[in-house]
Amino acid sequence: MKEEFKLVQLKHDREDKYNVDFLGMEEAKKVQQFHASFPIYKKTPLAALPETAKELGLGAMYVKDESYRFGLNAFKVLGGSYAIGSYLAKKLGMEISELPYEKMISDEVREKLGEITFVTATDGNHGRGVAWTANQLKQHSVVYMPKGSAEERLKNIKAEGADASITDLNYDEAVRLANSQAEKNGWVMVQDTAWEGYEDIPTWIMQGYGTMGFEAKEQLPEKPTHIFLQAGVGSMAGAITGFFASVYGKEKPIITIVEPNKADCLFRTAEADDGELHFVTGDMNTIMAGLACGEPCSIGWNVLRSYADNFISCPDYTAAKGMRVLGNPAGEDGKVVSGESGAAGVGCVAEIMTNPDLADLREKLKLDENAKVLFFSTEGDTDKENYRAVVWDGKYPSGK
Repeated sequence: MKEEFKLVQLKHDREDKYNVDFLGMEEAKKVQQFHASFPIYKKTPLAALPETAKELGLGAMYVKDESYRFGLNAFKVLGGSYAIGSYLAKKLGMEISELPYEKMISDEVREKLGEITFVTATDGNHGRGVAWTANQLKQHSVVYMPKGSAEERLKNIKAEGADASITDLNYDEAVRLANSQAEKNGWVMVQDTAWEGYEDIPTWIMQGYGTMGFEAKEQLPEKPTHIFLQAGVGSMAGAITGFFASVYGKEKPIITIVEPNKADCLFRTAEADDGELHFVTGDMNTIMAGLACGEPCSIGWNVLRSYADNFISCPDYTAAKGMRVLGNPAGEDGKVVSGESGAAGVGCVAEIMTNPDLADLREKLKLDENAKVLFFSTEGDTDKENYRAVVWDGKYPSGK
């Protein structure tokens, strides 16, 4: 299949918009207070890249840099920790606000809970966050990784005490394996893919990502005109879309969802727009490992169907371009170390703004010198070997 850019635009003239109050400012503030109770908590920086924006023909570029999150080099711990905290609070008959970090790790709480094993499937970042949280709580974790996962990511998960392994399955099959093991062994499944009967934990995970949106809103010096969000199953994209849609209402920025050609389940679902979720099957061997998901999160899709404006399916080389642009910005702009999935949005916009063959996309997306664009770099160099191969050695050159 020839790699290419494909765009679907949704019109939001429906009356039955999905209620996003559960992702709004009030909930996000509560989530942020939970995360702020962790001794390691610090706001991640919002990088302003004015000279890079000018070079690309944009008015402004802001990048939320999640490589600084909790020392784990990725944002995913926000969802896993909040979901686990919310699960424990419910089990104890408490509100999450009554269960800050210090109380959650106390002997008193651990005695009440007994031993719990948390299980998940991941390409790396989410599993590391779940393993880290379980380790902090002196509990157990089991992590299944899809085939092709980086050894470095496996080692990082094992370093948190998890029983972790790389399977010979794709991501969605690894999720099914984790769920079957949870049912068989009485473990707690912590996954952001929702299905009928499994919605509480995915909802909590999405709410957990609200801390990222909440911080960005406070840090932004001006309201963005555009937000670009990369997506795997769509839980992060749905969470941030829901937050900004709730905050700004009808005045919300133009929101665009970016996926790799090889795993564009949300793009396909938006393109069909028939009320069904559309899956991608097979290996999905994209370099954007964190986005190699073929089955949309139903809750995430409900939010995106109501509030996201554009869905783009893009070639793998755009992620590599984003990594290089962020690692080597124009002028005096500070660099952002961003991994393959984290840089997808920036790479997509950089290619659209500089490739004459994509002028029609610029026009449709309303990207010009007045556009003030917000991105979320959701991971740093979590696979250092591949990061260097891309940024140092020019792996995946633009247009190839």
